[in-house]
Amino acid sequence: MSQTRVEAPTAAPERRSAVRRVLDGAGVQNISLLIALVLLVALIGAREPVFFGTANLKTIGTAVAISGLLAIGQTMVIILGALDISVGSVAGLASVGSAMIFTATTGSAPLGILGALVIGALCGLVNGCVIVYGRVNPVIATLATLAAFKGVAQLVSNGRAQGYTGSDPVFVFLARGAVAGIPTLIWVLIIVALAVHVLLKYTDIGRNIYAIGGNDIAARLAGININRYILGVYLATGVIATLGGVLITARTGSGQPISGSEGLELEAITAAALGGCAMRGGKGAVSGTLLAVVLLGVLTNGMTLLGINPFWQNVAKGLLLVVAVVIQQVRSGERRVGLPA
Repeated sequence: MSQTRVEAPTAAPERRSAVRRVLDGAGVQNISLLIALVLLVALIGAREPVFFGTANLKTIGTAVAISGLLAIGQTMVIILGALDISVGSVAGLASVGSAMIFTATTGSAPLGILGALVIGALCGLVNGCVIVYGRVNPVIATLATLAAFKGVAQLVSNGRAQGYTGSDPVFVFLARGAVAGIPTLIWVLIIVALAVHVLLKYTDIGRNIYAIGGNDIAARLAGININRYILGVYLATGVIATLGGVLITARTGSGQPISGSEGLELEAITAAALGGCAMRGGKGAVSGTLLAVVLLGVLTNGMTLLGINPFWQNVAKGLLLVVAVVIQQVRSGERRVGLPA
């Protein structure tokens, strides 16, 4: 007599709720930043109603445009598994270069901007070559070029502001112009952010950058030319930092060797780490970095409105960087330095 085998019913696939799908799509890091941003805005706005004024909101937007550009470049470098501490000095050198070329060419803004972009590309290539061919740790290499590029900017400018671009229509449009009611500086940030986002998320180049940062040995065995990617990413970061330098020139009306660019490297690294970029590489996104940039901009603006000593701003940014790295370390599950295994 044959027996009929009855199979156990298979469990139906678990359906995620709409809220869960939204949270998974946005990412825990971005949701956390949004909550922190909302709380910070509410706190500052309750103390200073002028915070919600249109003029102040535009001030925040234009203030974060430059640091945001450098943070986007830093995001690519950190995802690659490296670091670039020289971006502030590159921006300062590009600012001086754009103004001096503008003056030397009797007021040609396009040539001034183009010359600055060439300077930034060369600075990025220098960083990449030192790391690739000199086999120097990226932190040490860019720490050295931070001092070198800053020194070059001071040498060519004698430590003083150079040129005057305050009456040129192109620089004026960059500094104070607007398109559809949105300041031009913010448009520059949006365009660069979208370009890098598409590059990282939707192209083979971006996937290879993540692969190198996640496991460079596996990436090399997969046939990825790691040296070429290091050179390319540092070159791109130098060009993006140059855009920040051009915006500094536009906002101040002259080339600034140090003022306006000093400390930008700390802001860029803090924003990238706070935005979810793993300092060991292989993880991060432009969206998180932008949220962190806005959070830092609101914090700085709020402290200014509340009359808090400006020196505390650097303390706050430093603490945020430490907190971001500690959170990453805890989430990764890796053994902390100095603690028993």
